[in-house]
Amino acid sequence: MKLLARARRTLVVGIAAAAAALSMTQIAHAAAPAPTIPEAIALPAGNTVFLIGHAKGFQIYTCDGNGSWGSATPDAKLFDDNGELIAKHFAGPTWQAKDGSSVVGARDAGVTVDASAIPWLRLKAVSTTPGLLGPTTYIQRVATTGGLAPAPADCNAKKAGKKVKVPYTADYYFAKSTGA
Repeated sequence: MKLLARARRTLVVGIAAAAAALSMTQIAHAAAPAPTIPEAIALPAGNTVFLIGHAKGFQIYTCDGNGSWGSATPDAKLFDDNGELIAKHFAGPTWQAKDGSSVVGARDAGVTVDASAIPWLRLKAVSTTPGLLGPTTYIQRVATTGGLAPAPADCNAKKAGKKVKVPYTADYYFAKSTGA
C-alpha cells in the first residue's frame, strides 16, 4: 500500500514538473509579434520570407575629417529564435550563413520608422551562393535600434580616418521567389 501511495505521489510530482516546464518553454519561446512592414519596403508580389535573423552588432563609420561620416559598414551576427548563430553580416552588404552560403544585397528602398535608429530597408539580392541563403531574392531590415552615425561635430580634421563602432540591432527577413 505504501509503495502504491509513493508511486502515485511520484507520478503527480512528475506530471506537475512536466506541466511547469512546458509552460516555461512556451513563455521562453514566445516571440514578439512581427512588425508591420511599411509599404515602401514591402516585398514585391511573388516573394515570401523563408528565414528571419535577429542581428546584434555595429555600424562602423569613418570620419572624413570635414564633418562627414562615411557610409556605414555593418559588423553583426544574426541569431535564430533559439539564440543559435545562423549568419554573419558585413561589408557589401553581405550575409554569410554557417553553411558557407552567402548573399550580397543592394539597397532597393528605405524608410525611417524611428528617428533614433537606422532606417528600415529592402535590399535586392545581386549575388548568392548555394546553400541556406542561396534562394534569397530580397532582404528586409526591420525593427532597428541604434546604429546612427555620430554627430558631424564629432568628425573634424584631427579625427580624419577615425572609425567609430555604433551598436545596433535589427531583424533581417530573407525572402525567396514563390514562383508565382
